[in-house]
Amino acid sequence: MPRLTPSSSKAPSQRQLRLAELIRHAIAEALTRGEIIDEVITRNVITVPEVRMSPDLKVATVYVMPLGGKDGEAVIKALAHNAKFLRGLVARRVTMKFAPNFRFQLDTTFDYATKVDGLLRKAEVSRDLESKLPNSESDEA
Repeated sequence: MPRLTPSSSKAPSQRQLRLAELIRHAIAEALTRGEIIDEVITRNVITVPEVRMSPDLKVATVYVMPLGGKDGEAVIKALAHNAKFLRGLVARRVTMKFAPNFRFQLDTTFDYATKVDGLLRKAEVSRDLESKLPNSESDEA
């Protein structure tokens, strides 16, 4: 699901979404097959949960997450170092007029979800949530 940020005023177009998904699959396939020869990349299992395209389709922001969340910065640096090679791979697999430039960022949605879950499990919050739930005994009457 595409993320809307305060700076993005409108949702991505169908074309942006379709190309982002094709690029995501191409990058994930290259990582799975071990086509990128880099020590940091080969020793980590890397997932690609999302790719976002710029409106002009010239920049693709690739969100990645190494398994376990460790070596995140090293993985980002290694992918950025191999961005030209990845761009060539994607250009051969995805039919586009121009191959986009890649920007790599760590995916922080799992950290955010964990933080929200932790907040919801706090005693004060669960007490407030329980007081607002309808009473099951009054529903039966």
